[in-house]
Amino acid sequence: MKTLNYRIAAAAALAMLGALAVSCGSPQSGKGHDMGMETMLGDKAQADGSWKKKGSAQDILDNFDSFAEAHDAFTTTLARKENDNNPIPAPPNGLFDLVRYPSKAGDLAAYLSCDPKDGQKHPLIIWVVGGWGNGIDDFPWVYPEWENDQTGSAFWQAGLLAMYPSFRGGSGNPGHYEALFGEVDDILSAYEYAASLPYVDPGRIYLGGHSTGGTRALLASEYTDKFRAVFCFGAVDEIKYHNNTQFTFDTGKEEEYIMRSPIYWLSSVKSPTFLIEGRDGNSENLERILEASQNDSIHGFVVEGADHFSVLAPATRLLAQKILADTGAKPNISITKEELAEAMAQTPAVPKPVMDRRSIDELGLSFSCPYVWETMPEEDDSYLTIYSRYEGDNAWDMSVLYLSSYQPEDDAYLQGLAGYLAQNGYSTKETTINGYPALDASTMLQSDDGGDFYQRFVAVQHGSAVVDFTFVVHESYKEEAEVIFQEVIDSISFSEGSSPEG
Repeated sequence: MKTLNYRIAAAAALAMLGALAVSCGSPQSGKGHDMGMETMLGDKAQADGSWKKKGSAQDILDNFDSFAEAHDAFTTTLARKENDNNPIPAPPNGLFDLVRYPSKAGDLAAYLSCDPKDGQKHPLIIWVVGGWGNGIDDFPWVYPEWENDQTGSAFWQAGLLAMYPSFRGGSGNPGHYEALFGEVDDILSAYEYAASLPYVDPGRIYLGGHSTGGTRALLASEYTDKFRAVFCFGAVDEIKYHNNTQFTFDTGKEEEYIMRSPIYWLSSVKSPTFLIEGRDGNSENLERILEASQNDSIHGFVVEGADHFSVLAPATRLLAQKILADTGAKPNISITKEELAEAMAQTPAVPKPVMDRRSIDELGLSFSCPYVWETMPEEDDSYLTIYSRYEGDNAWDMSVLYLSSYQPEDDAYLQGLAGYLAQNGYSTKETTINGYPALDASTMLQSDDGGDFYQRFVAVQHGSAVVDFTFVVHESYKEEAEVIFQEVIDSISFSEGSSPEG
């Protein structure tokens, strides 16, 4: 049993690694996400020189009948031409596709829900994340704490289709950052692309966003009435309240600010548009919008006891159910303060992480595990360590999986292993996993610094080989982690004819 003893010692070492992660871990934040008129273009501008006027904001507004008309007549002046080539991670298999949607700037990247292939047309929400980044990354599948869920994942977890667009200048896209101007056009282009898909209901496409994404969504709602409803979390009334170090436009021109500030164009909103913010967030911005607006299509809610981030998890789950129920010929979504208060009072939910299929070709093995887990080979190539690339305060980021393969000593190896583990304090049971003989055992371990860790040990026999799955997590995450561990275990399979060598 020397091989087994070594394997248990290795798991304990991983437990100590877990203790370090617990001590230094912090919620991850994706790039671009919050931790919170003189140039002429267009027939009207060229005909009467509207953008040559240097009067007040009201003078500018008086020259156009709508935000769309003003936006289309204006050409922004960029003081800095910035972009990035940040890589786009592959999305989870079978959940989202990486697509390119055409825009005025060129083809832009987006994550898009996979075709359900049921012959039906489905509602879809375009979710614009916060922060100033114009790219996309794995942020939608990296769950933060309940108090800071900026992902918009509540919508697709509820069964809705979702699209996460990137914008000009981001993730290697053509164009440059325009800080709330050209990105509005990109949102409209994302809509047109989604509406063209055979499995999307073009009459039930929604738009939502948080922080900078909420401001972008509000500007898009002022530009078009094509969205069935729009949900804006933490939008600002005037762009001057944003982080002006991110402004790439000519900040010496007042008209550049006016064309990016929703408060000047509220009368252009036609779709039902819901503005939501926590009292301890940007609520003064929301209150100024509501004070200025006489538009019945705009509905605003300041949520007591919440801030710019904590309002998201409860409210997006409420909105997901509202969208699912919005099936009539016309939009019928309504929200009350009481519903929002009830949503805020709900027990925080611990979501199951997105699972992704992995294959270990040399073992003929495949299984599902959290999307954020990465496989790291050890010096001994018969061992693999699999763990999250993040250090978030949750079960999937704090868990470690140790995988190994070897030749058993005899045909009764699993029975002997069960007895050995039982003598060493493990709860054990012999079982089968997808038809393969297996042993399932668990125990509590203690690291050298006194930390208590839960270990789940599963040995699966396939042909002449045994593959061990050793899961380790701090005891404080045991309940949530067990759900993940069980899903990994239930997904284990081997390719036909394969028999891994030890």
